[in-house]
Amino acid sequence: MRQIVLDTETTGLEPEQGHRIIEIGCVELIERRLTGNNFHVYLQPDREIDAAAVEVHGITNEFLADKPHFDDIADDLLTYLKGAELVIHNAPFDVGFLDAELARLDGMGAIVDHCEVLDTLVMARKKHPGQRNSLDALCGRYEVDNSRRDKHGALLDAEILADVYLAMTGGQGALSLDASNDNEGEGQGQAGVRRVDRAGLSLVIVSANEEELAAHEARLDAIDKAAGDGAVWRRQ
Repeated sequence: MRQIVLDTETTGLEPEQGHRIIEIGCVELIERRLTGNNFHVYLQPDREIDAAAVEVHGITNEFLADKPHFDDIADDLLTYLKGAELVIHNAPFDVGFLDAELARLDGMGAIVDHCEVLDTLVMARKKHPGQRNSLDALCGRYEVDNSRRDKHGALLDAEILADVYLAMTGGQGALSLDASNDNEGEGQGQAGVRRVDRAGLSLVIVSANEEELAAHEARLDAIDKAAGDGAVWRRQ
């Protein structure tokens, strides 16, 4: 199974008000293993970034002045995402912005036309009702290191969310019955299962002693007396 953990940074909060994506960060998981085949890009939004947004992610218009526009990278992005399951924290926000960007281009459709979407915020609220389920709160709950996160960043947040998602869903994907795979995925929440060599092993049989047999028969006598058709253990 191929999954893409995705995050975006934007000029503001509402795509309906013309706010744009300025950073996209994606981390690839295949069969719940990090592959290193990531996608990361900064984008020129052709509008001013809200001051409140700059406080969150630290990205300025000056930094983005020479960066590509969304339409320059749209084909590459959709090719990368196609057929994968997107793992996003608070998915309506990022999907709303991606759909708004795609709507500016002809024939691109919506994100759900290209891949499925899994919202880890919805998942976390089901697992931890009544608790804080922000990405930082989940990092604390699942002991995921987020010490580098002094500012939001799409790629960094996607990397952290990948660790949180794997921890929140059990860490391990599929059991491996091949002893040669025991060390694969080390450090990524994966674990192998060693095949046991049963050659030369024998089954140990422990027989009941006379006292235990007598107690068993007494119990069956009591059942015979209480049950109309007798104890099933004594039926031939």
